[in-house]
Amino acid sequence: MGIVSNIFAGKRYAVLGLARSGLATVETLAASGAQVVAWDSREEARATVADKAELADPAEIDLKGFDGVVVSPGVPLNKHPIAMQAKLAGVPIIGDIELFALARPTLPPHKVVAITGTNGKSTTTALIHHIIEQAGYPTRMGGNIGLPILGQEPLEPNLKGAGIYVLELSSYQIDLTHSLDCDVAVLLNITPDHLDRYNGFEGYVASKARLFAMQSAEHVAVIATQDDPSRAIAAKAIARSVEVKAADIDPAAQAGWPSLQGPHNAQNAAVAIAVASALDIDEDTIANALTSYASLPHRMQRVRELNDVLYVNDSKATNPASTAPALAAFPPMNGKPRIHWIVGGLAKTDNLDECAPAFGNVAQAYTIGEAGRMFADLLRPHMAVDDSEMLSAAVRRAARVAQPGDVVLLSPACASFDQFRDFEARGDAFAAAVAALE
Repeated sequence: MGIVSNIFAGKRYAVLGLARSGLATVETLAASGAQVVAWDSREEARATVADKAELADPAEIDLKGFDGVVVSPGVPLNKHPIAMQAKLAGVPIIGDIELFALARPTLPPHKVVAITGTNGKSTTTALIHHIIEQAGYPTRMGGNIGLPILGQEPLEPNLKGAGIYVLELSSYQIDLTHSLDCDVAVLLNITPDHLDRYNGFEGYVASKARLFAMQSAEHVAVIATQDDPSRAIAAKAIARSVEVKAADIDPAAQAGWPSLQGPHNAQNAAVAIAVASALDIDEDTIANALTSYASLPHRMQRVRELNDVLYVNDSKATNPASTAPALAAFPPMNGKPRIHWIVGGLAKTDNLDECAPAFGNVAQAYTIGEAGRMFADLLRPHMAVDDSEMLSAAVRRAARVAQPGDVVLLSPACASFDQFRDFEARGDAFAAAVAALE
């Protein structure tokens, strides 16, 4: 059933967007005794909640008297009419994470760890969750990763202690949250992204900062202070601020963490260690968990080793800032670059400047997708380039050229929507192409 709270009994909510989090929201509110109006542009989605909610578009009805409009994080509030409709009715626009925050007083004793940032959120969230599991605490992972948090059963304490919810939060989810006081809030980094939803980069930074503005002074803010916006947020944090950097990690220790290679994962690990310490998890448990952690699919995922060539799926790298550390993770061996880099898709920028410091690690690039020719022209002055166009062709060509000790790396620095449904489908296609190699 998931989380049910009497705090919603007798209240009225409108739910806009019926993907996974929207469905969990409707089920939670209906089971809690709330009156629910729900809508999605897809008829099949509306049919799934017809027995639990009245079907009507919240943007087209009178919202006066409603306690909130719960929207999907994918709804662009800077463009969608629901924003003005709710404002005129004096009704707050919220998300499922805010409903979770409102329900917290009725749940068994627990703590909340929330992770945000432009890049590395999913890996760090999964790593923190893994460390907590290894320490023996009851824990659940949700938000922008895995199952919606409202759809998961509440945590009950065990002999170790209270349960710990670990939430990955995008800026969109934070925008829809007003009262989530995290026991530990985490910021990884801030680089330009999602600027179509904000009033410039400053608006995007302000969205991230809100997670820390909601904290109480006695709680902990763990912030990787490796960029100016993150340092500014750390300086203003209300909670006790713990600042970390990738340089805090001993390279010899990191060499023993198979799924946490590269400077970006040094930062992710530094953050996870600081969070675990704030939760009073002992050093031995942390060390063992870093060693046993397995990569998430599509995030520096080791797919296969064939003929002493490693194939790595980093399809989640949808912008140059997230690809740059992947390129840095595999330095030259015996003075020779060893990365065969598959790059391209639907470009978010017209340059690869953030990747340039690691160009010396690349033996050859294989460009694909809509951005393929543009990227090929950008990269030819720096490295050998094969304008492969298609992902499967890039894999085959890289496999023919790669030498023992080399790495074939899919880290596209682009969105996937030119050729694939999403980054998962792109990563799956890469894995299938690698599996077909002989």
